[in-house]
Amino acid sequence: MYQYHRRLTREVGFGNISLGGYQPIRVESMTTTHTMDTAASVEQCRRLYEAGCEIIRLTVPTEKDAENLKYIREQLRRDGIETPLVADIHFSRKAAMKAVEYVDNIRINPGNYANRKKFSNPEYSDADFQAELEKVRDEFIPLIAKAREFGVSMRIGTNHGSLSDRIVSRYGNTPEGMVEAALEFARICESEGYEEILFSMKSSNVRVMIEAYRMLVVKSDAQLRNAYPLHLGVTEAGDGDEGRIKSSMGIGALLEEGLGDTIRVSLTEDPVNEVPVGFALVKKYNDCQLVRGERGHAAINRVIASEKGSGSAELPPFDPFSYQRRSSSMVAFGSCEAGGDALPLVESMARHSPAEDGELLKELRSRLAVDRPDRTVKSEFVTVRVTTEDEVRLLGAQLCQLGDDARRVGAATTDPFLAHMLLDHVAKVRLDIVEGEQIDRQWLNALDDHHAALEFCFIHELASAKVPGEVLAHIARAMAGRGVRRMMFSIESAEAVYAYRRLLQRFSASGIDAPVIIRYRGDDADRLSTLIESSIQTGSLFCDGIGDMIALETGLEADDELALAFNILQAARVRMSKTEFISCPGCGRTYFELEKTAGMIKSKMAHLKGLKIGIMGCIVNGPGEMADADFGYVGAGKGRVCLYVGKECVAPNIPERDAVEKLIDLVKSRGRWVDPV
Repeated sequence: MYQYHRRLTREVGFGNISLGGYQPIRVESMTTTHTMDTAASVEQCRRLYEAGCEIIRLTVPTEKDAENLKYIREQLRRDGIETPLVADIHFSRKAAMKAVEYVDNIRINPGNYANRKKFSNPEYSDADFQAELEKVRDEFIPLIAKAREFGVSMRIGTNHGSLSDRIVSRYGNTPEGMVEAALEFARICESEGYEEILFSMKSSNVRVMIEAYRMLVVKSDAQLRNAYPLHLGVTEAGDGDEGRIKSSMGIGALLEEGLGDTIRVSLTEDPVNEVPVGFALVKKYNDCQLVRGERGHAAINRVIASEKGSGSAELPPFDPFSYQRRSSSMVAFGSCEAGGDALPLVESMARHSPAEDGELLKELRSRLAVDRPDRTVKSEFVTVRVTTEDEVRLLGAQLCQLGDDARRVGAATTDPFLAHMLLDHVAKVRLDIVEGEQIDRQWLNALDDHHAALEFCFIHELASAKVPGEVLAHIARAMAGRGVRRMMFSIESAEAVYAYRRLLQRFSASGIDAPVIIRYRGDDADRLSTLIESSIQTGSLFCDGIGDMIALETGLEADDELALAFNILQAARVRMSKTEFISCPGCGRTYFELEKTAGMIKSKMAHLKGLKIGIMGCIVNGPGEMADADFGYVGAGKGRVCLYVGKECVAPNIPERDAVEKLIDLVKSRGRWVDPV
């Protein structure tokens, strides 16, 4: 939890490559073609291969589709494409038994393979529960035997949206239920002496996904003979920036903790677009392994403590298996509030200095949306960097021209003397603690919170992740001893996840409940790297309940940077600022143009702030994931669509041509519609 060590897993065969062990983290994608269309499937596989994709998955809804895998594989191998193939199975055991003859890996969903899912949630007695589990075992063992016969590995892939009625009756639609569903199948595999398995725990809710993987690691390490590889992914992540941010946050949070042996970035786009995002995500961790060799791995059972207080690992300052926002005191500054029950704020850093009189004023008016009537895209607080006494005076004069909006402006400096001067001019004064420099105790002791709130930011570059926490905890105690209450703390670090966890560890031990601002400053080479790294280093923390404000400094344009900050908060489910679209990437089970339809729904409904709308290609993950959406649009076959409210189908089998307008009518009928401005 506090430094990078990759979890050492059993190496599992995967065609001409293998997963886990000391192998690099692999990048996977999935075709969207119908598997019966040999030419289209081969062509899409070829495009994925040319993009560098290391594993290709194809959907196999029927035994007939499974038979056709033979011809797809033969053509690919004739073309010299040896990329491992995976058969994606839901419901059909006959399809699984045939597909295993033609692929390198078979993915089964324990929620619907030999399990019943009617979304009726019946009660199961212990005897009924065990009797159905025995039926599962009887139907699953033949597939295990055939997989062993053909040298095929297996992914036991749980989806949050498709747990069986039996599992839901006992564990609920929870991470615990997801884990138990997978472990049931893994225990059967081990009882048959079959150990060529890996796991996945997918959800469209990033927090649920992270918690499920962590819980799986703890329970599987305690109950199974091996630490099996993990396939990571956020299902129904969506498209565009939102899909990339959501995937980066969920996958990256776990990669930071050393978990994950293969990944898939699920986007409602051409699957080829998933591949470069995947490689950008794993690059840092694969490079780390190349540099460190075996030292990049941690011993099994050392990643997360199996039991609180067991001493097998340092415990984090939050519950890794259940979300709860860190309890902090409320701090008011200007017209803003941070901490307590307040929604996390978005702060930005001005790029002009007070010496650039007209330019700074113009920038502040733009960032604070002073001249925008709707004020929908804005920074809620802006900080200006100040380096001289003249700049302090210039800033004060310029803020007079902003009127009430000046109450949403702060200043940052590395000089305690300038910080003292700024107290009379701005709502919040940020004092940067520059690593390796002595803090001027005389001026530090002169700071108070009578006029402005205080933020102490440790600029972390060289020392261990522990140092910022030690320094800031010392400052917090000293300032509190002098009666200062309106103070906040932050760290500017390339390893923000580890550094902030150390900070909160020290704060918790010292009883410090001051709000924490999550900062990320990056000079990433390209836009994609910026999206990925900022999502990991800030979003991961918000998913764990850490953070009362977010502040990004990147190379993006100002509005783009603000949109990124709001997208991160939304993906972490800590603040809804716009419509949430939960859309799957599509596959061979989809009979409508998913990407086009998703775009149409977005264009008509993107103004419905806070509404969650699911857009699913088929029923496989549809109804279950609808539990996490307010309304749903789910494919029901050729030319037919079902509409949902929550996980209840309220309009079955309506013509596809009418479905979008019917969805809008449904939203209106439930009183959730507002006309666009």
